[in-house]
Amino acid sequence: MTIREVTQDDFARIWPIFHEIAAAGETYGYPRDITPEQAIELWIDTPRKTYVLEENGQILGTYYIRTNQFGPGDHVCNCGYMVSSVTRGRGIATAMCEHSQVIARELGYKAMQFNFVASSNEGAVRLWNKLGFTTVGRLPKAFRHPSKGYVDALVMYKWLDR
Repeated sequence: MTIREVTQDDFARIWPIFHEIAAAGETYGYPRDITPEQAIELWIDTPRKTYVLEENGQILGTYYIRTNQFGPGDHVCNCGYMVSSVTRGRGIATAMCEHSQVIARELGYKAMQFNFVASSNEGAVRLWNKLGFTTVGRLPKAFRHPSKGYVDALVMYKWLDR
């Protein structure tokens, strides 16, 4: 597996992953009917950097890193991760999160914050805890899950500076 910075040509291979996750409506606060153009803006154009994890020329996952706040909070970054459903359970999210922490330090960030983790996304919550993130906030009923109704959203945080 290789993690590298995204190129404009990669989006056609990212889109199936992105679309599947957004359309499910279970983990991201993106519109379920998001267009490819909107997805490019959110995932490729706006973030500071975007990466893909690929194996044998196939993109299995992607993540972005961006500054979470401006001014006095610009030492904290935010990341988002997406993994193809057919390749989950292979350590792809772990590899991307570990990679993103290295990149964050290289870019001068001191901390990483996940702003809106659906509490119903138990696999992600377990993984982020395992990787050293702590839940620092809980937003009651802030995420509208398509089958579970209103669930809490978590704010998760990790100080990166050693």
